[in-house]
Amino acid sequence: MIMLVSMATGIGLQHKIREKISAFSGHILINNYDSNQSDITLTPISTNQFFYPKFDSVSGIKNIQAYATIGGIIRTETDFEGFVYKGVDKQYDWSLFKPYLIEGKIPSFGVRKYNDSVVISKMMSDRLDLQLNDHFDAFFMRENSNKPQRRVFKIAGIYDSGFEDFDKAYILGDLHMVQKLYKWKDTLVGGYEIILNDFNDIDLKTDEIYHTIPPELNTQSIKDKFPLIFNWLSMFDFNIILILVIIIFIAGLNMITTLLVMILEKRQFIAMMKVLGANNKKLQHIFILQAAYIIAVGLFIGNILGLGLVYLQKYTGFITLDPETYYVRTAPVYLNLKHVILLNAGVMTAIVLMLLLPVLVVSKISPVKVLKYE
Repeated sequence: MIMLVSMATGIGLQHKIREKISAFSGHILINNYDSNQSDITLTPISTNQFFYPKFDSVSGIKNIQAYATIGGIIRTETDFEGFVYKGVDKQYDWSLFKPYLIEGKIPSFGVRKYNDSVVISKMMSDRLDLQLNDHFDAFFMRENSNKPQRRVFKIAGIYDSGFEDFDKAYILGDLHMVQKLYKWKDTLVGGYEIILNDFNDIDLKTDEIYHTIPPELNTQSIKDKFPLIFNWLSMFDFNIILILVIIIFIAGLNMITTLLVMILEKRQFIAMMKVLGANNKKLQHIFILQAAYIIAVGLFIGNILGLGLVYLQKYTGFITLDPETYYVRTAPVYLNLKHVILLNAGVMTAIVLMLLLPVLVVSKISPVKVLKYE
C-alpha cells in the first residue's frame, strides 16, 4: 500500500508539473541566438522556414507553433500590474492549456487580422478586480520612445494553473497584436514552440532538432529553461526508489522471521518426510511456496488498499498541498497497469530471493534428533 501510494504521488507530481510547464512553453523552444534571458522577445524570426508550419524532417513531433512575447502594464481605476503578453495564432495547440481554463472560452486567434480578446489568470483578475467580459487598459513601451502604446483588451477567458510563476505574469492573446506593437511584418515571430508526442524523448529530440534547423537558430528544452524545477523533480525518482528498497527490505525481514518460525514449528513434519525419502530441495520448495502464498495474500490486500487510496485522491483531491512549494493545490496521482504489475512482480521476486538463504535451515534438521526427542 505504501509503495503504491508513494509511486502514484511521486510520478503524478512529475507528470502534473511537466504538463503545466508544457502548457505555457511547449516542450522545446526554437529561438534566435542572443543574450536575452528574459521572457520578452527581442529578436524576431522569419516564418519562412522549412520546418514551419509542419516539421516533417524530425519524427515524434506533434505540433510546432509560433509565438511572440512583449512586456506591459495593466492599469485600472484603483491599481496596476505588470505582465507578459504572449501572442499565439491558429496553429497553437490548446490541448495542454484547456484543463486550466476555469471560466469563459479560448478566443479564435489568427482567423482575422486583429483580435482584442485575451485569457488572463485568476490570480491577476482577483488582484485587479476584473471579471469575465470586462475591458481593461494595457500599456506597452514604444521602441526608441518614452511614450507608451495603449491598447484595450476584453477578457474572454480566465485560467488557473496553480503555477504562481505563470499565473502572476502571463496573459495569452493574439500574435498579430505583438507583431503590431513591435512594428513587425506578418512574417516575423518571436520563436517556435514544439510539442512532442512523448515527453520522455525530449533530450534526444532537442539534440536532433538542433542539428536539423539553420545554424543561426538555437534550441532549448524546458528542462534547460527551468533547470531548478526539473532537478527537483528528478529527485523524486531517487526518493521513490529509496522508499521501495526500504519497504521491500522490511517486508523481507518479516518474511524471513515468519519462514524460520514455520520451519521450527514443522520440525517433526520435516523429519518424517526425510525418513520417508524426501530430499532437502523438495522440502525447501514446499516452504518457499508457502511463503509465496503469504506474500501473495499480503500483496492482494495491499493492492486493494493502495489503489483505493490512489483513486480516492484522484477523484476527490482530499489531500492538498501548498502551491507555492509544490506548484499544485492537490496531490496529483498517476499510475498505470504497467506500474502496478511491475511493482507486484518486483516485490514478489525480491522477497522470494531473500528467502532462499533462511530456507537452507531445512537441510540442518536431523531426523534422528527430532524423532528421538519429540
